[in-house]
Amino acid sequence: MKKNFITIALILTVSFTAIGQVDKEYSKSLKKMFEVSGAEESYQVAIQQIFAMYREEYSNVGSDIWEDLEKEFSNTSLDKLTEMLVPVYSKYLTLEDLQELIEFYETPIGKKLVYSTPLILKESMQIGKQWGIKIGEDFEKKMKEKGY
Repeated sequence: MKKNFITIALILTVSFTAIGQVDKEYSKSLKKMFEVSGAEESYQVAIQQIFAMYREEYSNVGSDIWEDLEKEFSNTSLDKLTEMLVPVYSKYLTLEDLQELIEFYETPIGKKLVYSTPLILKESMQIGKQWGIKIGEDFEKKMKEKGY
């Protein structure tokens, strides 16, 4: 009985250690993918926007304190966000998938996509807005035709 307990305990310890290593490797790869895909830069911009709001609210706080806080939060909050996103990404992408994405984003076309995506989104949002307005107008016209 004691031998079985020790065997089970050893198996569980090895399993949890392996899972922990996989999670650390996955988390590290996810963070790298965020970095090379441009997502990390987007998160940094979001953090800066949050701090801009707080700077207005706490206008009496000195700039040296803000610089320290921004430095601290930009690093730790991205690490925490990555850890929070690991379960989501791991549902849909394997570690191998992440590694392939990292390889892609490090190619010339991947880098071009990273550079172009914000520009494409900006222009696409304008076109989408026009498209939505047109659909709304057409919908209202059809509803009037039907007597509503």
